[in-house]
Amino acid sequence: MIAIKNAIIWNGNGDSLENHVIFVKNGVFEKMESEAEITEAYTVIDAKGKIITPGLIDVHTHLGVSEEGVGIEGADFNETSHPVTPQIRALDGINPMEIGFADARKAGVTTVQVMPGSANVIGGEMVVLKTAGTIVDEMVIKSPSGMKAATGENPKRFHGSKGKMPVTRMGVAALIREKLIEAQNYINSEKKDRKLDLENMAKVLNKEIPLRVHAHRADDILTVLRIKREFDINVTIEHCTEGHHIADYIAKHDVRVSVGPTMSTRSKVELKDKKWSTIKTLIDAGIPCSLTTDHPVVGIEYLVTSAIHAIKNGITEQQALQAITLNAAKHLGVDDRVGSILPNKDADFVIWSGNPFDLNSKVEKVFINGEVVN
Repeated sequence: MIAIKNAIIWNGNGDSLENHVIFVKNGVFEKMESEAEITEAYTVIDAKGKIITPGLIDVHTHLGVSEEGVGIEGADFNETSHPVTPQIRALDGINPMEIGFADARKAGVTTVQVMPGSANVIGGEMVVLKTAGTIVDEMVIKSPSGMKAATGENPKRFHGSKGKMPVTRMGVAALIREKLIEAQNYINSEKKDRKLDLENMAKVLNKEIPLRVHAHRADDILTVLRIKREFDINVTIEHCTEGHHIADYIAKHDVRVSVGPTMSTRSKVELKDKKWSTIKTLIDAGIPCSLTTDHPVVGIEYLVTSAIHAIKNGITEQQALQAITLNAAKHLGVDDRVGSILPNKDADFVIWSGNPFDLNSKVEKVFINGEVVN
């Protein structure tokens, strides 16, 4: 049982609160009261001069499935033996001992979504988990949290170079449609043997999970929205690098978007028009946005740095905070547990030495489920 007093609380809902005490009990936020009395049952933390935020969330990572500094032995994020692998589960490839998890905690990142890579047209299921623990099953918040798909250069470059479909963007879209139709037929058949790939795609068609699609270029984003309409499925746009060109059109489709990793280089043609102002354009159009590092493309410790660059290019501090807390939690469908400081939510929070969007500020303490993890 913990009581934190005297801090300025940025609760993730857009509020900045002073003279409030945060009470933590049994791993959740018990209550938050103004000028409250604290009984002896609580261990008191005096956070005077500090700022408290919810634990940060990165919605799009390959943490633990793409291990840093290991090479092929730790490369478990792309099952490149076939271009369509919906039967794959990122959960089965995560190493919770991987150093990236420690980097995440040190940076105040308490929740991540881990997914397969983008070499395949359909890459497999993803999972949302906390960044503290040694048994991955006990770290999970939501599994599965989505089905990975990818448009654009990556799948056609990897498989097309082997003379396999897809060689073109047309082929990418066709393979997605084919697998969705195959899953429709599977759902509608009276007698069927179990097929894991089709069972997993059925979750998309039944709207149990969204199709989360890697799409950088504007034309690829339009293809994703076209497939969404054709099959009446839920999708998220992952990366949305050229979303600023078609923001008003995206806004008509009731989708959530993750933006990034904008700190990366222009390593391929579809990144040539990346801009830090993209997220402002999307937010101004009314599109719910999150920021991502796409770890390890950009190290997860730079999630806040990415938010600072977005602030420099037009969004407010509260919009930036929500892009890595509450909006990120909503993107993942876990906002009932994380993303803001409210009673009965998981007690995941960060105590900062000052404004978290000042690079001179330090992460002083990180809590997950009410326990200090850094």
